[in-house]
Amino acid sequence: MITQTSRPTQHVPSVRPAALLAMSSGLDAELFTPEQRRRLGELVDLLAGTAVPDLSTVPDETAARAEILVTGWGAPRIDANVLERMPRLRAIVHAAGTVAPFVDNAVWDREDIAVSTAAQANAVPVAEYALAQILLAGKRSVTRAADYRRTRGREGAWTATGQTGNYGAVVGLIGASRTGKLTAQHLQPFDIEVLVHDPFAGAEEIAGLGARKVDLEQLFRASDVVSLHAPDVPSTRGMITGGHFALMRDGSTFLNTARPALVDEDALRIELVSGRISAVLDVHDGLAPDDPLWDLPNVQLTPHIAGSQGNELHRLAESVLEELERLARGEMPLHALDRRRLDITA
Repeated sequence: MITQTSRPTQHVPSVRPAALLAMSSGLDAELFTPEQRRRLGELVDLLAGTAVPDLSTVPDETAARAEILVTGWGAPRIDANVLERMPRLRAIVHAAGTVAPFVDNAVWDREDIAVSTAAQANAVPVAEYALAQILLAGKRSVTRAADYRRTRGREGAWTATGQTGNYGAVVGLIGASRTGKLTAQHLQPFDIEVLVHDPFAGAEEIAGLGARKVDLEQLFRASDVVSLHAPDVPSTRGMITGGHFALMRDGSTFLNTARPALVDEDALRIELVSGRISAVLDVHDGLAPDDPLWDLPNVQLTPHIAGSQGNELHRLAESVLEELERLARGEMPLHALDRRRLDITA
């Protein structure tokens, strides 16, 4: 059993910086355990006792004092108007992954404001989910479970075939992102060949993950399971086309824990309806009630559960506290975003 123990803060500043929790109402209560909330109070002077989903409701005199914004899901947009009201702002510490929906270009124009993200912490459960689904896909679990249920076990759906199993299987990972790298590392103990496609990662870096760098077409052609881990940026939207799905082996599986915008969903739907390949889709854009994907025996749909859920939110809070400790010591946040790489990171 894992138990949480009290951990002393590494450094408590003599004068705590003023901070606001800018996120969906009530989210702070889910993020922070009582012990983490205590540590938060030692590191910063909270200007409001609870999360603030709308910064325009913060009085001007309070906004003028804010030095740090701790953000999370549902964070309000931080634009030039907010910056004008918060002249002392020096850091945005995000308790989730991407900051793109709420950090305006006006923030990136200010080099004196550090923007940190808990994307590395959020990558942990996504990679765990991907690992589990990859290994299950090797056993053809989606289609075989559906067949077994449909026939009530009368037609031998359990019978193994030469194409079933993970020994010597080939797994293709699209993107050497945080989740892509963690997934590759998780796969190292298994008798699986791992291929990686990422135009921004070198062959040596990918070899260090126990994988081999290939082009996208080769990855689709050779893999038993293809798992998508690329960021949602303009250059990646629609990157997976019908031509790529046509290259997949019969009986292979496509796994998406990234974003649906990266995939030609109509082309994927055609392949899945044919029954030639399978898919595990944790992300999807508002499927209509009559979408055939709901009822296909070769498709598993999950409601965006790969990312942090329940007690996993406390890992995001821990990342925030560690960043605040660094700021208290006068250091840059460990996970500060690089303004020069915004076009290739979500």
